[in-house]
Amino acid sequence: MKKIVLASGSPRRKQLLEWAEVDFDIIVEATHESFPEGLTTTQAAIHIARQKALAVQACATYRRYDQHVPVLAADTIVVCEGKIIGKPADRDDAIRILHLLSGKKHEVITGVAIINGKEEKTFADITEVWFHELTHEQIVFYTDRYKPYDKAGAYAIQEWIGVVGIARINGDFYNVMGLPVSRVVREMGI
Repeated sequence: MKKIVLASGSPRRKQLLEWAEVDFDIIVEATHESFPEGLTTTQAAIHIARQKALAVQACATYRRYDQHVPVLAADTIVVCEGKIIGKPADRDDAIRILHLLSGKKHEVITGVAIINGKEEKTFADITEVWFHELTHEQIVFYTDRYKPYDKAGAYAIQEWIGVVGIARINGDFYNVMGLPVSRVVREMGI
């Protein structure tokens, strides 16, 4: 199996690649998670992922690798009622976001960029998620216990709230965790 470079510090993406038995190193370069106006939500997720991959490809640490080691980057966004829901700023914001998602459908979109030299592949995977109605007490319990401040949409599907709060999903479960890993493996030919 060929080695890749994961341009992400996400413990969930790391775990998913380990489960898929992909040989990888991690290099993270700071990038702005912003995008030009006028992009669709899918295009926005891909744009941010591509920026992360390009930043790693241009860094000194990556230049020590063989030029044929692909860089994999991803960005996950949550969209509810047509609005992008980012990572919560703090506890109150996490509680506000979870109240917004309660009892509704939202989309989890992961944009993926794979850059190998001058060759680029980009795509996005979309999973629809429906939450049961959540009580304020459930939302506060989850927020205080799991502190979901580094997660788009203020939750992780593999944690308590996913087990008790999600009514159903349509699409790739692992996409909601942060990486549509089976598609990534197929696209990379590994």
